[in-house]
Order: sequence, then structure tokens, then C-alpha cells
Amino acid sequence: MRAVVVTKQGSPVAPNIVFRTDWAELEPPRVGETHVRTLCSAFNQMDLWVGRGVPGLSLEYPRVSGCDACGIVEAIGEGVDPAWLGRRVVYNAAVQQPDRVHPDDPPASTLAPNYELIGEHHFGAHRERFAVPAANLAAVPDDADPAEAAAFGLTTLTAYSMMVTKAQLRPGQSVLITGIGGGVATSALAIALHMGCKVAVTSRHQWKLDKATELGAQAAFLDQGPEAEHDWSRHVRAWTNKRGVDMAVDSSGKATHLRCIKSLARGGVYVTPGCTSGPDATTDLARIFWNQLRILGSTMGTTDEFKECVALFNKGAIKPAIDRVYDAKDAKQAYERLEAGEQFGKLVLRWSE
Repeated sequence: MRAVVVTKQGSPVAPNIVFRTDWAELEPPRVGETHVRTLCSAFNQMDLWVGRGVPGLSLEYPRVSGCDACGIVEAIGEGVDPAWLGRRVVYNAAVQQPDRVHPDDPPASTLAPNYELIGEHHFGAHRERFAVPAANLAAVPDDADPAEAAAFGLTTLTAYSMMVTKAQLRPGQSVLITGIGGGVATSALAIALHMGCKVAVTSRHQWKLDKATELGAQAAFLDQGPEAEHDWSRHVRAWTNKRGVDMAVDSSGKATHLRCIKSLARGGVYVTPGCTSGPDATTDLARIFWNQLRILGSTMGTTDEFKECVALFNKGAIKPAIDRVYDAKDAKQAYERLEAGEQFGKLVLRWSE
């Protein structure tokens, strides 16, 4: 079959990407599994991690990444409802793993889920057909735009889980989103606007701030460099009449963490799904305890949360921002754009109509 293949681990990633027409076909579906014919697949930051190598995870190459796609169910394994056959679907790439059962372990009521990721731990969707558990599927309308549906999944789930489920975002609150332009950041913007929140965004690129403003962001601050030279938290607090924002959504990490903490109102929450600028951030513990701030980390989300996100998509309540759609054979160009950070929203590969 046709597939976009990461031939080896390395950085930059794009030179190691090839489009093949002789990739091995799938084995018959296993119990509880489905095979999906890909209409469109979409990129995430995870595609770069798979290309560069994931710390602590041994990956074999060549391999196929891809955590998001929209397609048609073509085959099902034992135990799968035949009603899935022929349906247009998207899927949650996060496959929850069973927890160990050990006699000395405490109760697991607050234990976070352990996930393996289709597209990271397992071969993904940047190919003509892929396998996914039926439990992770969600149906979309037959006339849904496959590019939009493919672009919707993992980033929207990540943003929804951390903002709505974990951080308990409320309608009308104020939200700061750093590094606008990436998939999670643009999904966070869509969710916040859907909930009637006021949103401020930051970016190192004025054109990305302009795009976010067109989509509905009410304030936009240019990130011109280190905090010592340009502390946009002062502008955020001025925008809120010195109150501060209720939530800061930050996937950058080291470069922006402290400014986010300074931007928060009393009782505010800092939520992070990643740290692209580095994990070793400087913080302000005095601010955190005195202002009773919360700091929450979040990774992906449950399949129930995913289905809530898909319900919003199916009703047209929120839509993904799409930067460009490429033909699958031009995947190396998409990798180059993703690696350069030039996109605003999602990059998508089209496999068939």
C-alpha cells in the first residue's frame, strides 16, 4: 500500500521521510479491531518526536507515524458491531492501558490513565489503511469534510481534556494562550471562544497574531524575546484591568511559564500539555501559594472525552484551523513546514476522496 515512512531517526526529520507504494498490507483485524481506509491524515507535534526519537521509548525504523485521520471502516474483527462497516470515522489515538494489580498499591481513584499512542508506540495513519480498536472510533457525518475531520482529533481532545475536564473552564472566563498557531493552541482558542470566554494570545509572529484576531481573539501580544527584555504579562494584566486571567494554556514551557504565572488572577490555573521550548522552567512559588494558583499537566484524553469533542464537531460548534492540505506524495513538504513552525493550524495529507 501507499505510505509515508520515517526511514530512520534523526534531526531534522524531513530528509528522512519517503513516500512508498510498496508498504506491507495489514494483517486481518484482531478481536475488537477495525481496518480503516484513509481519506485524510493530519500532523501533530508527535510526528516530529517520532522522527527525532522519543526519550525513554525504543522505536524501530522504518516506521509510519500519524495520530489523526478520517476514513471509512472497511473491515472488522471478532466482537465488533457490523454497524461500523462503511461508516466515516475519526479515532482517539490514545489507547488506555490496563493498570497493574499489586497487593501493596494504594487505591487508584486519583491515578491518571496510562496511554499508548497510535502513531507513536504503534504504526499510525499516514498510510492508505490503518488499524484501530473499535472502542476508539467515533462516527462523523458521511458528508463531513475529511480534511477538517482528520485535523480535529488529538489536538482538540488534548485542549478539551485539560481546559474543560481538568481545569474546569467556565463560560465567560478569561484565557491566555501562548504560542498561537500550533494545533493545540488553535484548538484551545476554538474551545474558549465556544464557551464565551475572552481570549488573549501570544506569538513571535505578527501574522499569526493577526490570524488569531480574525478568528476571535480579543487581545494579541507579540513575544519579542526573553522575559527580561519583554514581559508581556504586564500587558495581559493591563488588558484584564489588573485582575489577571483565569487560565493560561501553555505548551511552550521554559520560555513562557513564568510570564504565564505572572498573568494569572487569584485562584487561576496554569495548564500545560507540553514544553517545546524546554522542561526546566523558572517559576514563582510565592505567587503560586499566595494567589492560590493551580498547576496542571495534561496528556491527551479519554475516549469518552473524545466523543464529547466529536459531538461538538458534528454539530458545527467548533472547527479546526487548517493551514494547508497536501497530496500524500508531498508529505516531505508538510514535514518541512511543521518542523519550521511556519503553520497556523493543522497540516493535512489527502489520500483519497
